[in-house]
Amino acid sequence: MSDYEILEIGALEAWRAHYGGFRPESSRDGRRVVDHELDTQFIGMTANALVAGEEAGYWHTHDQVEELYVFLSGHGQMGLDDEVVEVGPGTVVRVGQGVWRTWRCPPDAVDELRWLCIRAGGSEVAHMPNDGHRDDVRPMPW
Repeated sequence: MSDYEILEIGALEAWRAHYGGFRPESSRDGRRVVDHELDTQFIGMTANALVAGEEAGYWHTHDQVEELYVFLSGHGQMGLDDEVVEVGPGTVVRVGQGVWRTWRCPPDAVDELRWLCIRAGGSEVAHMPNDGHRDDVRPMPW
């Protein structure tokens, strides 16, 4: 049996309907902790959707985890230490260890702010994957 899993998290418009989080006291509408539903080893990911006027409500930082925020739709803001940056479709924000972060969808936003947060930690990722194997002869399945 191959080692892969498939999870359908729905179209962007459906993300808000999911209720979830890491702990019951911080769970909310529009958060799905994908790595709690898949058997991941080295990475974690959440799918997120905030409505106009909604914010994280807290700051956080990590000692070992690095996060990559990939914004897919809507417009919002991230607090990064002492700065506020504008985010929207196509914005990718890498946040390293020790950096304080928070986010919001401003009250005047027209659309939900939707993004993926990808988490990893423990060891550096090689610039060029050094554990891959290529097969130029294997026929394509389609």
